[in-house]
Amino acid sequence: MSSTRLHNRVTFNKVPDPTWAFWVIKVLATTVGETAADFLSTTLNLGLTNTTIVMGALLVVALVFQFRSRAYTPALYWIAVVLISIFGTLITDNLTDNLGISLVVTTVVFAIALAATFIVWYARERTLSIHQIDSTTREGFYWLAILFTFALGTAAGDLLAEQLNLGYLASVGVFAAAIALVALAHHAFKLNAIAAFWIAYVLTRPLGASLGDLLSQPKADGGLGLGTVVTSAIFLTAIVALVIFLSVVERRTLRASSATLEAERV
Repeated sequence: MSSTRLHNRVTFNKVPDPTWAFWVIKVLATTVGETAADFLSTTLNLGLTNTTIVMGALLVVALVFQFRSRAYTPALYWIAVVLISIFGTLITDNLTDNLGISLVVTTVVFAIALAATFIVWYARERTLSIHQIDSTTREGFYWLAILFTFALGTAAGDLLAEQLNLGYLASVGVFAAAIALVALAHHAFKLNAIAAFWIAYVLTRPLGASLGDLLSQPKADGGLGLGTVVTSAIFLTAIVALVIFLSVVERRTLRASSATLEAERV
């Protein structure tokens, strides 16, 4: 297949609708991104650099399969989300811990990078809707935006909880309240659905990161002391269960659609 044909290839929509299950798995995935990154780099002593290389390679593999698929496949999609969540966390951690760049700077830089992605995406495609991720180009913009939301959310969450000393529990409350306000603005005051989605998507990252730290960090540091292993295992199990559920629902929906089309032909 030529690069031109691949670039313009039209597929079915490649991402899920933002249902309740979507948002639940998204928060679970962001929490895993925080705790798994800490587990691999600290608990297993891989270090930030080695962990970033390993997770980056796994993410590339997952995205290759995701891009090659012709329609939304729950398992492929959510594996990519979990891996990009971990990788996005590691990018921010590398910048702050290894390079000494402040959380204020990383928050601003990733906010600008995300805004630039949206600007170029809209200028080229005239839409930012997740209901129209139906070409390779749009999917590329989508995953780039997702990466920046995770990196930005990690920086913003750490900035609020640690550098500004708000604490993990209070940070969870702040970001949960912010998401609730976005939902209220959308449903009650007609905030644009696309804008509401992306604002909420960004906010779920620091919500999940703060939740992960609250559960995993030692009690002396303001956490509940469950540790990164237990926290990661709990949330990964929940993600797997929900993805299996969604896969079953997806198959039943496809079968029902096929049966309806067959009946109409008859």
